Parts: sequence; structure tokens; C-alpha cells
Amino acid sequence: MAIAVLMPVIMSAQAQVNTKKVKIEDFTEKTTKVVLTGNIFFDQSLKDEVQNRWRISPFEFCTLKEFEQLKTDDSYYFLMTVKGQFRKEARPGLTMLSVMKGGAAAEKGISKMLDVVTVPVMSTDDPSGREFVFLPALLDIIQEHILRSMETDVAGYSGLSSSNMDISEAETKDIIMAEEDLADGISEEELESLEADGIYVADTDTVDEMMMSHTPNAVLSYTVYPADKAAGSFCYKMLIDAQTHKLYYFRKHRLSKKFGAGFLPEDLYRIAER
Repeated sequence: MAIAVLMPVIMSAQAQVNTKKVKIEDFTEKTTKVVLTGNIFFDQSLKDEVQNRWRISPFEFCTLKEFEQLKTDDSYYFLMTVKGQFRKEARPGLTMLSVMKGGAAAEKGISKMLDVVTVPVMSTDDPSGREFVFLPALLDIIQEHILRSMETDVAGYSGLSSSNMDISEAETKDIIMAEEDLADGISEEELESLEADGIYVADTDTVDEMMMSHTPNAVLSYTVYPADKAAGSFCYKMLIDAQTHKLYYFRKHRLSKKFGAGFLPEDLYRIAER
């Protein structure tokens, strides 16, 4: 009987040792290798923003070839662009930024590496250009999430959606939605009713300018989805503080005939209740 009672306790202790929080506890002490893509325009922007914004660990830039040589070394973490392909997609539709930990598992492919955090950046086939506007914020979001994941497994395992718990902190801020970030079928009456809750719609250029100007007390929309909006793919929706780059909202939904790309009415109602 004593053995039967003790086994769950021992197993529980072992599980705690292997949690994500423990696996990444050395993040700030190890070098993050920023893997360049070979795309001169995106690489230059990534290099500039990392040099200006990366603060939580030492970093160095490397090529894809160097990544292949170093990926099994657990002395390094890697920040790199990856293409996301979901089960029902015929081909990858999204480009994402991922932070992964090096280690022996990398021999079996990138998908086997420990994923610290992944954030959607742009459509693979038809980038809008907004990715350059929001890249500084996305890098700050990645860093903030890593620090939160080092403190609690709740953040580590729930991913960026853990930020949704903070939406109430944006109660006194204006939510500005870019026109192109709204799904089709949202009526003028619905939008007008949301203004009473501090949710407004503006043209996309205005929203992007607010992000670049770090407008205070403004939380701005950003969506990422495949160019073809094919059924079975996913649309990611974010609300980001223009001044602090805090992520207040992160959700995704599967695209279908019923649910198109952009913020859905149910998203707007969730946000209105903040």
C-alpha cells in the first residue's frame, strides 16, 4: 500500500522537472541565433529591429546553412522564420517567427525542436507590407512571452492566447480596427453600436501610421491569413498597444464558407466586454 500511495507523488515530481518552464529557464543566459532568410528586404528589416529591440539574451545573426550545422547544439536558441502549413492546407500559407531551442531532437526536423513561442507575421504568397510596420511590436511580444513563460507554465503551454487574460487592462483605451482586418458581413449597425464600447474602425493606412507613431492609449488590430483564404486554413487576430506593444488579444479561427478572414462578430463582442 505504501508503494501505491507514493507512486503518484514521485511521478508528479518528475513531471514538474520536465515542464516547459524548466526547459527554457536558461534562455537569458544563452545566445539566440537570429537566422536570416536570404530575402534581402525582410532580412535587413529583421536585423535592424533585432539590433534595436532584442534585450532578453545575447544574440548573433546566422545563415540557414549555419543553422543546419548548429541546430542540434543545446547551447543555442534560434529565432527564425518558418512556414506554417496546417493539416487541411495543400501548401504553406503563412510565414511565422519562431523561437526554438537547439538540441538533439533537431536531427528529426524543425518540428521536433522545442517551440518556445511562435507568432504569425504575414501571408507567404502575398505579403501586405504591414508586416514591416508591426515587426517591432511582434519582436517585443515574443520577448515578453518568453519572460512570462520562464515564470509560469500557464503562459508557456497556453501560448500567446494567455494574453487574452489581460484584455480588461485595455478598458480605458481606444480599440482601433483597420477596415481590412474585419470579416465580411459585419453590419454598419453593429459597428456603430461598438463605438459606445470604445471600438472604432479606421482605414488601414491610419492604423499603420498610429502604430509607427506609437500613439498613446490606442490598441490596434493586426490580422494574418493566407492570400487565398482557403477553407481549412487559419486566420490569426491580434490587438496590440501602439505605445507599449503589449498584446491584449490573440485568437485564431479556421477559415470556411461561414467564417471568412478577419475579426468576426464574436471577437468584437468579446473585446467590447473587456
